[in-house]
Amino acid sequence: MEQQAYREQFELEDAHWWFEGRRAVIWALLDRAGLTAPGGAPRILDAGCGTGRNLIEFGPLGDARGIDSSPEAIEFCRRRGVLGATEGRLESLPFDDGSFDLILATDVLEHLEDDRSVMRELRRVAASGARLLATVPAYRWLWSQHDEAHHHFRRYTLRDLRERLRAQGWEAVDWSYFNTALLPPIAAVRTLGRRRPPADGRPDLKLTPPALNRLLLAPMKGEAAMIRRGARLPAGVSIGLVCKAGAVSAPRSGPEVQASPAAPQAARPEAGARGVQP
Repeated sequence: MEQQAYREQFELEDAHWWFEGRRAVIWALLDRAGLTAPGGAPRILDAGCGTGRNLIEFGPLGDARGIDSSPEAIEFCRRRGVLGATEGRLESLPFDDGSFDLILATDVLEHLEDDRSVMRELRRVAASGARLLATVPAYRWLWSQHDEAHHHFRRYTLRDLRERLRAQGWEAVDWSYFNTALLPPIAAVRTLGRRRPPADGRPDLKLTPPALNRLLLAPMKGEAAMIRRGARLPAGVSIGLVCKAGAVSAPRSGPEVQASPAAPQAARPEAGARGVQP
């Protein structure tokens, strides 16, 4: 992501409906997994921490660290007052084996050309019984200019995501699609965008005026409440998944099921912290 994209993320994350709604869903999944109980104090890693907003939100659960490959992202973390974020590659984490009890990877995996190697590296630094909470964008058929603007390599289905993680030592224990209520209008906007791309190349975050913020947030807050009570929504713009560290199986060869049909991968930048709207 370019510095301007990080700046926009930094400015929007506190109040934009997408970021606030996703945080509500993450809290719901953490609650369901029993990871918010008092006294737990897990060692937390925000892998691809971006500009640090998730570290502020979820860091109080335990001893939290963040890592991102972008020096611009780390500088924005410092501007927030987040001092536990360091620059580094997710493909080669500067942490010992078994260092963390809870790992967050929120809208990060889709930015990685080799997501499997990062899943494996996250498993290496996970302690016995550790949890991974990942969010990713759903469905290849939703691919749009927004994915191009944010340098995505793929979008996922739940089955594809679970299989990739299982091969790298992560067993899914809970999951749900989310941003379900807004799937039809978002699909319509992105379909039209493929036919008539915006002249300014704006990602979807910039398409919704602030006046609509509370209206668009309401359904995501409602979905988060349903997920907290045990619902698994069958479709949505995004997927949330909680995994437990398990055994590592032999990697399987095969095509990238949800690989992007768009720009050549060689032209895309090194992956780092993302966290932007799927």
